[in-house]
Amino acid sequence: MGAAAQEYAALGWPCCPGAHSTTDGTRACSCDRVGCPSPGAHPSSQVWQLQATIDADRVGQWWAGDPDANIILPTGRVFDVFDVPASAGRLALARMERDRVPVGPVAAMGDERYLFFVATRGAPVDEDEWWSCHLDTVPESVVETPGMRWHCRDSYVVAPPSVLPLGRAVTWVNLPENATLPDPVRILEILADVCV
Repeated sequence: MGAAAQEYAALGWPCCPGAHSTTDGTRACSCDRVGCPSPGAHPSSQVWQLQATIDADRVGQWWAGDPDANIILPTGRVFDVFDVPASAGRLALARMERDRVPVGPVAAMGDERYLFFVATRGAPVDEDEWWSCHLDTVPESVVETPGMRWHCRDSYVVAPPSVLPLGRAVTWVNLPENATLPDPVRILEILADVCV
């Protein structure tokens, strides 16, 4: 896990340690929260936004102290992430291949979700208009794109090779090395089509 975190830092992708699933059978997540709603899929610290770094020494210290920690990548800095049901993700990849649309890095969270990494919008001039889609906060309220979530500024994703409860793994479908981050609008169009 620590080696993978170092690779993300070398790519210029800030990261920080996350909670991890436990093996003692007493609970699903290493955090202190009773009934954690996303076991092993959240930062281990409440100040993760300030902690996330590309500093190799700091990253090394974190994983030396907790080698089982999952890897958290903050979004809205280097990239944004579209998070869709796995079935929609597979359909989108097939369509992108058919239409020759460049695909950036794509990760799978077990058999449940696909994560499409795209260029971030950062803090655009038309910020109020752009962020009003609320895909990053209430995906269930967006009728046109059920099940889609947009991780942008102030959000994060769990990165490969993180391990989720019940042995589910986060894996790369399309590796980030040498994969250019695509335009979010084009990818959003395709994902919106396959998510209906």
